[in-house]
Amino acid sequence: MSEADPKPERRRAFAGDARAYAASAAAKAIWWGAAGVAARALAKPADAKPPAFEPTAEAPPAGFVRRAWLSAFEKEAADVAAGLYPAMEDGPADPVRAIRRTADFIADAMAVEARRRRGDGAEVRAEAPSSYPAYYRQNFHFQSGGWFTAESAGRYEAQVEALFAGTAGAMRRRALSLLARAWRTRDHRGLLVLDLACGAGAFLHDLAAAFPRARLIGADLSPAYLGAARAAAPSAAFVQAKAEQLPFADVSLDALTSVYLFHELPPKVRTAAAAEIARVLKPRGVFALADSIQPADEPRLARLLEAFPAYFHEPYYAGYARTDLTALFAGAGLRLVSEDAAFLTKAMLFEKV
Repeated sequence: MSEADPKPERRRAFAGDARAYAASAAAKAIWWGAAGVAARALAKPADAKPPAFEPTAEAPPAGFVRRAWLSAFEKEAADVAAGLYPAMEDGPADPVRAIRRTADFIADAMAVEARRRRGDGAEVRAEAPSSYPAYYRQNFHFQSGGWFTAESAGRYEAQVEALFAGTAGAMRRRALSLLARAWRTRDHRGLLVLDLACGAGAFLHDLAAAFPRARLIGADLSPAYLGAARAAAPSAAFVQAKAEQLPFADVSLDALTSVYLFHELPPKVRTAAAAEIARVLKPRGVFALADSIQPADEPRLARLLEAFPAYFHEPYYAGYARTDLTALFAGAGLRLVSEDAAFLTKAMLFEKV
């Protein structure tokens, strides 16, 4: 190997990224794990079991949840070390901002728990414009403001990271891992990628770091969340749109991604969204999905999955848990080519046939 060969330098850079990731992941897990514990201590959700909720699945074996939780960090560290994408800076890097976000999340947890106890998952329906689909005008997760306020958009990432003890970013990047592997030998210049239901923009930020030469678009139905996404991924373009009616020409996109979208869609809308994804993808274009695992994927976590819709107002989750996703997308003309999972999230990569 000649001295001019750049591979040793790249390997050292990837090793440095992996070390940076390990340090960041540890700090993030400690921080958001503690925030989640504090919120539960104040709100006491265990004191009020949801009406008619009786788990049927067996409890996870001793130590299994922790091992599954660790798998998200282990898989991401391996991807960073392999050079699939850089270590992502989604931990509490700015102490002041992190403290403010955490204090806001913990304070709001009391309102969320009060909403859950009174069973009010549609508080925003009276105020949300009727132009939005009925299924969308709800307080998903019992969160204050539903999808409609800047405050909701500002605390969303803190909510999911605290809920999953710091693994949210690592879990959703299972989809990034599949896409990066599929595109490892491709020239990314000019490739057009749509992040569907981009939310507050965390995954768009990841896409921009992994594919800096690609053209990125974020689509979401919420103006408030689009505003947060613009700040998270300033290099991307944005459009307000719903998954079942995309404002893009046929065969115009090289790739689409979606993170935690399909479990929040009613069955008919899931089918329509799958058809729209297939319509706008170019031939051999790919769709990378990250969403909740289903009970059949990991029966040892089935009890946690049963509790999720009961405690967090996920009205379409039970139907999603029984949906054959491979068949759903095959019906739209998308072929499953690879998949992965970590903790409570699975990723699937489909190709347009």
